[in-house]
Amino acid sequence: MWSKVSAGELPARERFDWFADLITREVMPTALSVERPADFEAEAAVLDLRTVRVARFSFSPLRSRRTPALIRRGDPEQYQLGLMRRGATFLSQHRNDCNVGAGDLVFWDTSRPSDAAMPRDSGPVQLTMLQVPRDVLPLRTRRIDRLLASRIPGGHGLGAVLASFLGSLEGHAGQCAPEDLPRLGSVVVDLAAACLAQNLDAEEQLPAEARARALVQRIHTFVDTHLGDPDLTPAAVAAGHHISVRTLHQLFRTHGDGETVHARIRRRRLERCRDDLARPDLLGHPVQAIAVRWGFSGPAVFSRAFRTAYGLSPTEFRALSVKETRAGCTAGGAARA
Repeated sequence: MWSKVSAGELPARERFDWFADLITREVMPTALSVERPADFEAEAAVLDLRTVRVARFSFSPLRSRRTPALIRRGDPEQYQLGLMRRGATFLSQHRNDCNVGAGDLVFWDTSRPSDAAMPRDSGPVQLTMLQVPRDVLPLRTRRIDRLLASRIPGGHGLGAVLASFLGSLEGHAGQCAPEDLPRLGSVVVDLAAACLAQNLDAEEQLPAEARARALVQRIHTFVDTHLGDPDLTPAAVAAGHHISVRTLHQLFRTHGDGETVHARIRRRRLERCRDDLARPDLLGHPVQAIAVRWGFSGPAVFSRAFRTAYGLSPTEFRALSVKETRAGCTAGGAARA
C-alpha cells in the first residue's frame, strides 16, 4: 500500500534536486535549500487513503520556504499535520512560530507563506505528515488558524492517540485490503480533528459521529497501554473514560470493528504474547512469564485461548518460530557466502 522511493538509488550529486522536485510535485511547490547538497540523503513513502494522504519522509536537515509566489504557482489547499519522529525544526507561519522536537506534532496551512528550518546538529529528520483538504476538517477556519505553527504535544491526550494511530498506519497499513483504506482515512481525519479541537477547547464544534469515533480510538489506545494489568476489564475501561459500561458497549457496537470490548482486550493480549514468543532474545523467558506480562491470569486460560486463536499451543508456536528464524539465518548466511 505504501508507495516508496529513495534518493539512495541516484548519484549523490542528483539526490537533493530529486527530493526538491518530489516535494514540489507530491506535496506543494516549496523552495528548499541545504548546506551540503553532496551529502544529502532522503527517502519517502505515501499512503493514499482516498480522502487524505499520509506521507513519511526521512531526509537530511534543510530549510523550506513557501512564498506567496510559490502559493500562486500551486496550492493543494490543504491543512498539513506533521508528526516529528526524529530531529527538530523551527516553523514560522501566520505570525506564529514554534520549535518542534521528536514526538511533537505541528500544524500548517499550504495557502499561507511559511518558513521552516532544521538545524544540522539535530541530525536527520523523520517526519510523518497528514495531508487533509481544507474542507474536510469540521472546524471553523478563523479558529483553527490559531494553531498554525504551534507545537502540539504528542505525548498525552489526543495528540498521543493520533501519534499512535499514525504509527500503526506505518507498521500495518500495508497488510490492509484496498477497500479498508477509505475507513482508515475517516478514522485519521476524526482523530486529527479531535486533537485540534482539544487544543482549541472547541470539541463542541465536532459532529457527534466524529466525537464518538475519536473516543473509540482513545479507548483502543488505552487498552493497548494497559494490557499488562490483569484488572483491565470493560468496567475499568469505562471508568477510565468517565462513561458507563453500557455506553462503552454501545460505542463498540456502533463504531467498532465488530468486536466486543472483552474480545478486543483478549485479542490484543494474545497478539502481544505471540510477538514475544517469536522473539529469539526472549527464549529464556518462560511461556507463563510472558502470559503474565500481558495480563493473563493463569497458564490454562492462556494456553486454551492461544490454541483457539492460532491452532498451536504457545510452546509449539515458539518452537516453530525458532526453527523458522534459524532456517532463515542459515539461508541468509549461505547466500552471503
